[in-house]
Amino acid sequence: MEKGFENSQSIETRPDGLASAKPRKRLRSGFSLTELVVTVVIALIVILAVGTVIADGVGGWGKMYETVYSDVRDDSFIARKTFDRVVRNAIRQPVSVDPAGAWVEVYYYSTSSMPIVDRYARFYASRRALILERGTFTPGDIGSKSVLSMEMVCTNVVSCIFKGDGRSAQMILSLNNRTMPRDLVVVTSAVMHNGS
Repeated sequence: MEKGFENSQSIETRPDGLASAKPRKRLRSGFSLTELVVTVVIALIVILAVGTVIADGVGGWGKMYETVYSDVRDDSFIARKTFDRVVRNAIRQPVSVDPAGAWVEVYYYSTSSMPIVDRYARFYASRRALILERGTFTPGDIGSKSVLSMEMVCTNVVSCIFKGDGRSAQMILSLNNRTMPRDLVVVTSAVMHNGS
């Protein structure tokens, strides 16, 4: 640490016996500009190092979260979009819902020129998957169904409950890939838009 000096006077006796005033130097305490700059630079290096460690930790946590839960997030998005698209394309007539909420069924035309409703789409959960079943039926006899296709919409399904209210349908879907602490619950509703 560089010491500053302050002048003051002291009285001394010279060899010829006369007194003379001689300046005396006094030490002054404090920090020099160089010391302050070095201290600030060291503090900045420490702060940057700690900030980098924290940022890397947060980034690593985010990547791990994405890896663990990405399939569930994707499944929820696909289930929502598929349910919305199918129900919106259904005709405007009451939706069929299982009394226990295990499935929902909507009806539509096989072609735009078809005069009568002859197709159905049914959503239900089976073996940890959401299934979309499409098929035909004889007009006027919904009991005479023939399955055309079955599509697995998503996996990781814990439970699925369907509700219907006139021309709208609702799906309450719980998803978990068996590593999540809690189920991801997706609630989606759609209203039928096609003419009857």
